[in-house]
Amino acid sequence: MTPAPKKVRELANQIPKSQIEFINITEETTELAEQYLKENVVGTTSQADCIHIALATLSNADILVSWNFKHIVNVNRIRGYNAVNYKYGHKILEIRTPREILDYED
Repeated sequence: MTPAPKKVRELANQIPKSQIEFINITEETTELAEQYLKENVVGTTSQADCIHIALATLSNADILVSWNFKHIVNVNRIRGYNAVNYKYGHKILEIRTPREILDYED
């Protein structure tokens, strides 16, 4: 896995610890992640990515931000994840790149 660009890592390190929330993986999370796999949104090697999407979905995240263009920030994948979310009564998840939401100079 390629780490995020240095500017992005530095920005993430500036987030106050009091603003960081850790989310536990539940049975519901695992079940939703399995649905993404069963419906072939991604292959089985992307189970961790599916957990990530399921956690964001079930936690009602406003936006999931990722540099993972192969398995997450990809129009076909986004449509697939959201088709599964819709099918099972979950919200549609906004998935974007950091460049789409951050205003920073080169």
